[in-house]
Amino acid sequence: MRLVPPRTDDDWVGLTEEPIPVGRAVAWAERPDCGAVVLFTGTVRDHAEGRPNVSELEYEAYEEEVVPRLSAIAAEARRRWPSLGRLALLHRVGALAVGETSVLVALSAPHRGDAFEAARFCIDTLKETVPIWKRETWEGGSDWSLCSHPVQDVTETARS
Repeated sequence: MRLVPPRTDDDWVGLTEEPIPVGRAVAWAERPDCGAVVLFTGTVRDHAEGRPNVSELEYEAYEEEVVPRLSAIAAEARRRWPSLGRLALLHRVGALAVGETSVLVALSAPHRGDAFEAARFCIDTLKETVPIWKRETWEGGSDWSLCSHPVQDVTETARS
């Protein structure tokens, strides 16, 4: 599950156990016809609601569904914002320590408004539609995240 940017496609989607290549993704997203590049990274923080001193998150995924759903998010983003340049949607699985990047959205567009709106849509839709779950380990225990939710279909969130 090594993440390598595509040579010919403007969408880079993937799931990996390796660290997410943040710098490489930003550099890949840049295009000469796009004046805006937006990067969102989700990182493991040291706490969660009612769970102090989080030391680790472990992500699990229904792997066969992740890339198709990430691709569907990219397609919907392109439908909504046709001027998008490149778009990367990358997620990690496995055990991650505090400070490590768990998810990345990087995209380019000719103008910042579209870039910010598209990036927000991508991360919000990813969280709602891609079957990835996290288990938190904190001072006093370990359990599934309190913010876990049922996974929706991409088309359900695309209507909003």
